[in-house]
Amino acid sequence: MKIVTQFPRAVREIETLEIPMADGCRLAARVWMPEDAESDPVPALLEFLPYRRRDGTVVRDELTHPYLAGHGYACLRVDMRGNGDSDGLMEDEYTPQELADAKAVIEWLAQQPWCSGKVGMMGISWGGFNALQVAALKPAPLKAIITLCSTDDRYADDVHYIGGCLLNDNFGWSAQMLGYSSRPPDPAVVGERWREMWLERLEAMPLLAANWLQHQRRDAYWQHGSVCEDFGAIDAAVLAVGGWADAYSNAVPRLLAGLKAPRKGIIGPWVHRYPHIAWPEPAIGFLQEMLRWWDRWLKGVDTGVEGDPDLRVFIQDMQMPAADHARVPGRWVAEATWPSPSIERHSLFLTADGLRPEPGRREKALIASPQHVGLSGGGFCPGIRAGLELPTDQREDDGLSVVFDTPPLDHRLELLGAPVLDLELTSDKPQALLAARLCAVAPDGTSARLSFGLLNLTHRDSHAEPTALEPGKAYRVRLQLNDLGQAVPEGHRLRIALSTSYWPLVWPSPETASLTLDLKEARLTLPVRPQREEDAVIFPEPEGAEPVRAEELRPPENLRLVERDLASDEVTVTVEDDGGLKRLLDHGLETGSWMRQSHVIRPDDPLSAQVEAAWTMETARGDWRTRAESSGLMWADETHFHLEARLVAFEGEEQIFEKSWRERIPRDFV
Repeated sequence: MKIVTQFPRAVREIETLEIPMADGCRLAARVWMPEDAESDPVPALLEFLPYRRRDGTVVRDELTHPYLAGHGYACLRVDMRGNGDSDGLMEDEYTPQELADAKAVIEWLAQQPWCSGKVGMMGISWGGFNALQVAALKPAPLKAIITLCSTDDRYADDVHYIGGCLLNDNFGWSAQMLGYSSRPPDPAVVGERWREMWLERLEAMPLLAANWLQHQRRDAYWQHGSVCEDFGAIDAAVLAVGGWADAYSNAVPRLLAGLKAPRKGIIGPWVHRYPHIAWPEPAIGFLQEMLRWWDRWLKGVDTGVEGDPDLRVFIQDMQMPAADHARVPGRWVAEATWPSPSIERHSLFLTADGLRPEPGRREKALIASPQHVGLSGGGFCPGIRAGLELPTDQREDDGLSVVFDTPPLDHRLELLGAPVLDLELTSDKPQALLAARLCAVAPDGTSARLSFGLLNLTHRDSHAEPTALEPGKAYRVRLQLNDLGQAVPEGHRLRIALSTSYWPLVWPSPETASLTLDLKEARLTLPVRPQREEDAVIFPEPEGAEPVRAEELRPPENLRLVERDLASDEVTVTVEDDGGLKRLLDHGLETGSWMRQSHVIRPDDPLSAQVEAAWTMETARGDWRTRAESSGLMWADETHFHLEARLVAFEGEEQIFEKSWRERIPRDFV
């Protein structure tokens, strides 16, 4: 990355600016703006998060916001209520209160003497979600947003449920947020009331996994904040960005297809990170792209963004699968319009002889998987934590699944879009799930996962009104896999792998189920993109402002470990991430984190599944030292989910707080 130190306009920083809400709550903001903004007002850019502006997101903020401010914007990183140094309490994600606060901040910004009256909103993950949701509320000053690694559908395509299947990250993300939000405000900002504020927050802390498990089907809870319910509600111009290694790339093509407002999309090879600091490489000059977007929609400058292709996308070339990649080979291409008329739908049929261009005979295939299929799947959302989260060689999972292969390809194949499976099958149990993986198999047998999809078969017709399967009855189902942008070289084979489990990504069905697939009715449809050399895309090299000044006190470390007890046959997947400990030199705050999460199951028993997580968060300055330790456990019987959690807080070495939760929540076709 090229570090830029001189900008068109000199920048001043306001370390803490308090923004008043109508109910008396004050939200803490960190602000960067041109020094002369009060005499020459500028548009404002809002990033609205629960992740602590002075330490939680400081690394990326220092690279990003001063850069944008130096090009004529007032940039605000605002802590949501109940987090960082803001007043109030946090109840859940994307609540009406959160969105109302963001809308009020936007309207407040437009009235400031240093603001031109026009506002943009930006963010990745949580900030990308609420940028879309706030845009749907139509605050008058909000003219454009940039949303990254986000979703338009909170039920069908988020960290909680996919295809009606419960993701283990529903519990994992709850544990992470319990850790994140348990940190105290900074006495250097809020003064002597820091301890009172902290204890009040800790006492009110929600167990989010329990909230989310109360809604196992698509209901009003999930419809709230899902902008796919009404794309027409968004008038602001939308730049949507994702990465193929991230969990949220599907939203970009959906937003392009659904929005009526001006919209463009970019999808790179990245994990859950901003594209100018993302991995795997190649990163891009995303701050320059942001300026093109903001200058057009907030300043009225003709930057050419309206003439950009609808979708600029990285087509990945094959490489050896590994848990971590520094770089992905491939090329940038453009689709002038999306959905693209150039994408061709090619059908392959699942037959007794593999994937073939013609249907096979009316034969049957039995899908009856052990519960530990999926150990090579990596993490749900690589990039949220440190490395080691990408899917690895799929051969072990393939060996425990039912697979259908093409012959070796006689030409290079380029795929862009969502593969779709149309199947007819029967189940021997009233509840079952189906996991499908699209893989590319190299001549040496290495199997790389290109895409996957999940379907809780009780949700085959509706996520809002699931119904039990009638054992022995044939059902036609459609399973759409995740979007992909992938080139498969000549000599490789395509593989579809089907299983009735996918652990530790997905919570298992309450009973071991077997599915019988009718091969006469089984079809895979692939989105094939004709290769064109004339549509190559070139991005500028990454730039950023000066990095944060920090001293490393403990280096970060991480591991992902799979173990099998040969006596009990128990399989354990352990993820440990020591985030390290650092001191931020500008204000002396020390922050550190450590987490451990384990997933346990026996191959023959879905009710043996359990997930356990522990987090430790450290915050200190000089003699002032605090620590919050949280832990949680989840398991299930045939009829209920069971949750336990505990939160303990320390000032120095003295325990000053403890809270526990125990929840028993009925299973609802999950």
